[in-house]
Amino acid sequence: MDFKDKLAEYIKQLDCAAKDLSESSGLSPATISRYRSGERIPEADAENFTKLIQGIVRIAENKGIADITAQSVTDAFSPFVKASAIDLKNLQANFNTLLALLSVSVSELSKFLNYDSSYVSRIKNGLRQPANPREFAWKSAQFIARRYQDASERVTVAGLIGCQPDELTDRDSYQALLAQWLINGNGLPKNHLIGFLEKLDEFDLNEYIRAIRFDELKIPSVPFQFPTSKSYFGLKQMMDSELSFLRATVLSKSKEPVIMYSDMPMGEMAKDPEFPKKWMFGMAMMLKKGLHLNQIHHIDRSFEDMMLGLESWIPMYMTGQISPYYLKGAQDHVFSHFLKVSGSVALTGEAINGYHGEGKYYLTKNKEEVAYYKKRARRLLSKATPLMEIYNQAREPEYHAFLQNNAKIKGHRHFLLSSLSPYTATDDLIDRILRNNQIPTAEQTRIKQYVSAQREMAREILQHDSITEEIPILTEGEFRQFPIAMPLSGIFYERDILYTWDDYREHLRQIEAYQKQHSNYMAARNPSSAFRNIQIHIHEGKWVIVSKDKTPAIHFLIRHPKMRNAFENMVVPVMEAYR
Repeated sequence: MDFKDKLAEYIKQLDCAAKDLSESSGLSPATISRYRSGERIPEADAENFTKLIQGIVRIAENKGIADITAQSVTDAFSPFVKASAIDLKNLQANFNTLLALLSVSVSELSKFLNYDSSYVSRIKNGLRQPANPREFAWKSAQFIARRYQDASERVTVAGLIGCQPDELTDRDSYQALLAQWLINGNGLPKNHLIGFLEKLDEFDLNEYIRAIRFDELKIPSVPFQFPTSKSYFGLKQMMDSELSFLRATVLSKSKEPVIMYSDMPMGEMAKDPEFPKKWMFGMAMMLKKGLHLNQIHHIDRSFEDMMLGLESWIPMYMTGQISPYYLKGAQDHVFSHFLKVSGSVALTGEAINGYHGEGKYYLTKNKEEVAYYKKRARRLLSKATPLMEIYNQAREPEYHAFLQNNAKIKGHRHFLLSSLSPYTATDDLIDRILRNNQIPTAEQTRIKQYVSAQREMAREILQHDSITEEIPILTEGEFRQFPIAMPLSGIFYERDILYTWDDYREHLRQIEAYQKQHSNYMAARNPSSAFRNIQIHIHEGKWVIVSKDKTPAIHFLIRHPKMRNAFENMVVPVMEAYR
């Protein structure tokens, strides 16, 4: 389809003649004729294009066709008109985000586009530019509109491009809206991450433990009595089965890891005021017992829903006893499944998607059945991919090994910081800050060794790639209210080592000097840093690390494309840098 075809559709829908459109728009009959034949295509910002839209809308209003508006006509014509130069970097970023969100096969897309797959891969990686960007966007959108029509996929795309899922039911509308977003969109909505990051920034594990009286929890010694097996039916009994599984797991003697998976919708259960409290208590009891939980998350849903779900897991992630996973690729949208297995009990369930209130759930402690479900759960876990790696103090050597090995890997780094990187400061300044805070000698030695290692890793990265750091720029009043502490989560050091105002200003001057010495390093001013307790490190196209500085110090290494792209698209363009 091209411009003349879309114009022909409007003329047919309006049941008007070219002469009528000419009179309504104020365009000459010759101009309308050239548009209809394809001899001429208007430019997006031209007066003639505006007149054409107004002419179509006037005829529609006269005939009582309410759904033809100036906005809808503009949107419909947008992929076909001549526009000002397309921002190819933005198109490439949006293209990558779309492919990652839907797990699109590059080879299948290439076949549809009639391109060599290596050519599409180079476009994806920013090594090539499409010869006709508008046509590339339109045909890519056409492929998505044809192949990704399931309800959950429309929800995902709608959340990405900022429309309602119902607007994507019509394939032509789906294609037009998506093509327009690929060309002009601004990536993933930023606010979907804010709740997750704000909760992580403010979360204090010690306060949480006190709030739920975790330290006072006692693991009962009386076994939980239920028949060797039991079937449950319907939503209410589904909740009962879940709580029974948690009780049986806590009260058993087994210390085996637990594997949990469910793609059942949780919204209805969340409406029960008591169930979430009881469920959270059962989860806390399993953690108190010392069990390790392998949680396979169901993430085949909108990005916003996924992040909201992850928010509720933050307290448990902080314990270091949770390993989160997900299953790659689109899941079955006909059946919903439920599988949770511990050392001595298994819970399984099934339902038709959309009718989980009519499902059946089966709880068993029969040894043979539990062995069967254990094997099934392990096979499922073997097909799962880590949603994120969580590094707490017990995994400090692994965390350092990862960073050291990664320093050799190419790719731009972009860091969003709530403090200043110690490696950009001189040894004299580090010594002064440590003395000002009266840090014991042994701890000073450990911190200095860490800073030296950071300095060496940065040197290695800057030899082959660039680093951009967004650093907090505060007024003296803001600094007095919220003084900056040295970020030492890398060694899981949680004591505040605070800057004085003079030390802070001196470090900013040293960052300027560091930048002059290292051409691949850039410090970008960020006068409105939203967080005070987390640092975000992005290795573009590879991973994101969200580091929490204290209570507790912990690091979340994220490789999942949907989440990684969200962080990459959240980055504020560099507006001002030290030069």
